[in-house]
Amino acid sequence: MFRRLPTQWVRLARWKSTVNAIKAEDLIDPIHPLLLARAQAMTKEYNALEKKMEGGAFDLETSIRYLLVLTVLENYHKYNADMENVTALLDIINEESPDKELMEEAEKELKDIVPNVLRTSQSLQKKLLPALSHDDKPAMMELRPGIGGSEAGLFAEDLLNMYINYANHKRWPLKIMSKTMGSNNGLSEAIITIDYPGAYNTLRHESGVHRVQRVPATETKGRTHTSTAAVVVLPKMSEGNEQSLQEDERQFAPGEVRIDTMRAGGKGGQHVNTTDSAVRLVHIPTGIIVQQQDERSQPRNKAKAFQILRSRLALMEREKEVAEQRKMRTDQVTTTDRSDKIRTYNYPQNRVTDHRCGHSVHDLPGVMTGVKLDELIEKVDEHEFEERLQLLIDQEK
Repeated sequence: MFRRLPTQWVRLARWKSTVNAIKAEDLIDPIHPLLLARAQAMTKEYNALEKKMEGGAFDLETSIRYLLVLTVLENYHKYNADMENVTALLDIINEESPDKELMEEAEKELKDIVPNVLRTSQSLQKKLLPALSHDDKPAMMELRPGIGGSEAGLFAEDLLNMYINYANHKRWPLKIMSKTMGSNNGLSEAIITIDYPGAYNTLRHESGVHRVQRVPATETKGRTHTSTAAVVVLPKMSEGNEQSLQEDERQFAPGEVRIDTMRAGGKGGQHVNTTDSAVRLVHIPTGIIVQQQDERSQPRNKAKAFQILRSRLALMEREKEVAEQRKMRTDQVTTTDRSDKIRTYNYPQNRVTDHRCGHSVHDLPGVMTGVKLDELIEKVDEHEFEERLQLLIDQEK
């Protein structure tokens, strides 16, 4: 919370400033008029929602929207008040014959508050962009090795541990739904859930192909190898248990999903391999196939399979939404093609580079332990904001 300026400072701020005066926009980029217009529209929406709730409309959807709009407007009003302080401080500093002590105090306060105003402005502008589907959902992540043989499996497991470390660092609850190891002791597939509201919106930037460049432990000549692993981030749409199964099944029309049961393959003991506990779902309209066999109980495998199916369909819905906004240029990558490479982990150079925004972190262990991963995510988020704002501007032309 910033201090309000003393009354005498506000009076002094009205004096004539010099020709070379520093302006607020020299320190803080102004918010685009389109976003300001959205803030003003939200003010009208807030008044309408408040009247609706005062009239007894306390349904969940109205309440959630009311709280969302209220949060945005609180940030908006705080930003306006802070900008008034910045302008008044600059007017004092820009005086032709300022009081030295007063000017030094103004400079000190300006230095303290500008970084905070920049953070408030950035947060506000992101909130003023049109919301995308499922931003408030927990996350589900799927990890698989790509090219590179056994090294790809080892790298996929390193990424899994990185996300586990990241969730622990953020104190987000994480659960490993399934984990299958390959014959080379590397990861074959893993599915995890992070049960924190909004985790999907943060981690969705991790979708795509991750590339590693390092010398494998089995390399005798010291040559650097390149391998890849694929990460897919989905919004978690249900709990994936027997209690949520009925609700999950009700989301689909009769005949929309084919359900096959079979005996589970692979490791798991006599019980797993001699009962029809494995479940395969085929979504007829899209061709999406989901198979689960980790649990000994067929209902539990069925519940997990429906959970994954709903999440994959939700991701398709979101990608369609983004593609329409970007005129069929997708915003999030979910295939394993080389062209979809989003990030490189270069061990010899102790460097992690995100290719979408061009930002590098020269602390690879810090990224893999989850501590420095936020820096990359924030830079990609800033890059995405610029792209989405430009799209909004283009749509208004």
